[in-house]
Amino acid sequence: MNYPDSVQFLYALGNEIKTAKFGLERIGTVLESLGRPQDRLHFVHVAGTNGKGSTCAMVEAGLRAAGRRTGLFTSPHLAEPTERIRINGQALSAEAFTAAFDEVHREVEKLLDAGAVDLHTTYFETVTAMALLAFAREVPALHAVVLEVGLGGRLDATNVVTPELCVITPIDFDHEMFLGKSLESIAAEKAGILKPGVPAIFARQRPQAAAVLEARALELGVPVARTADWRIEDLELHPRGSRFRLRGDRDLRIECPLAGEHQVENAVTAAIALAHRGVPDSAIETGVARAQWPGRLERVSEHPEIVLDGAHNPAGARALAAYMERFYSDRRVILIYGAMRDKAVEEIGGILFPLAEEVIVTAPHQARAISPDVLRELSGHPRVRSAPDLAAALELVRGTPPDVSIFITGSLFLVAEARALLSSTFVP
Repeated sequence: MNYPDSVQFLYALGNEIKTAKFGLERIGTVLESLGRPQDRLHFVHVAGTNGKGSTCAMVEAGLRAAGRRTGLFTSPHLAEPTERIRINGQALSAEAFTAAFDEVHREVEKLLDAGAVDLHTTYFETVTAMALLAFAREVPALHAVVLEVGLGGRLDATNVVTPELCVITPIDFDHEMFLGKSLESIAAEKAGILKPGVPAIFARQRPQAAAVLEARALELGVPVARTADWRIEDLELHPRGSRFRLRGDRDLRIECPLAGEHQVENAVTAAIALAHRGVPDSAIETGVARAQWPGRLERVSEHPEIVLDGAHNPAGARALAAYMERFYSDRRVILIYGAMRDKAVEEIGGILFPLAEEVIVTAPHQARAISPDVLRELSGHPRVRSAPDLAAALELVRGTPPDVSIFITGSLFLVAEARALLSSTFVP
């Protein structure tokens, strides 16, 4: 297939969580048939609810700053699926992406014909196998792979690997339909990435989640380093990031370019993970300072000020709200919001909408998007307007006065559309 055809086939397999059966049997069979590429790689495996992508970006940047050639696998993507698979900081080319897809797809078809698997691998399973193949082709030049869990951990397709380090970022409520409705059950799924004797880094957790993680680590004989055991000193927060001194086994001066107080914990987690991997202090500091993670409190326009943030669950909404309360309490705010039907939109709206002078509800171009009319009914905001899509929503804010800031949030799909539209067509 060519690249557009491979992408279309992947999309036809369904969204990230649309699958008939969770489990590792199918991807395990496929990878076995492909020669177990994961066995040739060295992994840092990262799970959590929020912050795992940011943490992965900082860990990968730190490894590169230390002169190590890296692989990075994250999800979802913003513009193109190639973004999910990066080698030494660069997204896989369309040609390499297509070649990896063709190889995995051919193998799956053979296994289907032989009755060795029940269904074609899902979108996420397929791209995971593609990433592992692409990374394995870079061996021995590739030194480490930073691997982000897609959903949960225990039954996530990435959990076919045996990592050299596990990292668990803060755990909160999300995907309750699949992971359970309590923090304990969600934490148990995330703890599924832990392996006997493999060291782990635990970010600060709520007590219910921490208890589950600690019990599982004890059961498996996992040596644990905790961010809570390190001290943060001289913390300075600003609208575009933070700086602080981190003291524990090392004495580090961290400049985090990712905005939001929540990113402090992610930067600490990444720094400790890098220290555990033997990265020198200077490379930790340089790597974190160079990290990029678009679509999360990303400022894409100055006049008017437009900030994008994929706050798609309650924890993400609370982080965005804290940022707005800290830095925008004296400014007028318009919130453009769109979300998927499987998200806790009433809870998220209750957190974010009161902080805005006006709310514009809309919908990303996705079949799972909740309609703007439904969002309008749920909003409870005294000043709410609806727009059928983001382009129409942006028309409503054209000519916004300079003292108004615009936040676009609720879904990474909406954020991706905003990045594309604002880079090409929007004129204030």
